[in-house]
Amino acid sequence: MFERFTKDARAVVEGALGHAQGEGARSVDAEHLLLAVLDREGSRASFALSALGLAERREPVRRDVEEARRRAGLTRADTDALAGLGIDVSEIVARVEEAHGVGALAMSGAGKGAGRPDGAARRGGRRPGFGRTAKKVLEQSLRLAVGRGDRHIGDEHLLLALTVLPGAPAEVLADAGVTHESVTRVLYG
Repeated sequence: MFERFTKDARAVVEGALGHAQGEGARSVDAEHLLLAVLDREGSRASFALSALGLAERREPVRRDVEEARRRAGLTRADTDALAGLGIDVSEIVARVEEAHGVGALAMSGAGKGAGRPDGAARRGGRRPGFGRTAKKVLEQSLRLAVGRGDRHIGDEHLLLALTVLPGAPAEVLADAGVTHESVTRVLYG
């Protein structure tokens, strides 16, 4: 499938790997792909994000993504549903982080230094593989490209996939006014 990726889409995947490695994650997740899309400049996805007014709001979106990762990728709907059962996710996160370090509940299973006796993030060694959520984004981007009759998968297809799949990335983007419909409108009229 990667042979069908454009230069910009490959850069997003490499950027996501970089984000995952930088935090010592065991796998690349959808949130890493979103962070890498936010890093891009001069591409179709960055054009769409700028047209939707996200250029000057990227940092708050990054913070929202990181906060979602601290909650193990739970959306607000998830945390509200758990609250209805008497489970306070914020309290659980605080207790786990108190015992195991900030980011201990990150979906990929490792925050900075989580699980390491010296508290250091994993360096070198194996590159993280793709987690379930990242694989879903990549698969959905292929479906979206094929559905549009596009021969290649661009970073815009990755952005569209992030907006359409349920989870924290779609929620964070929607809160910033970036939805599947709005991105489609900007990209394709």
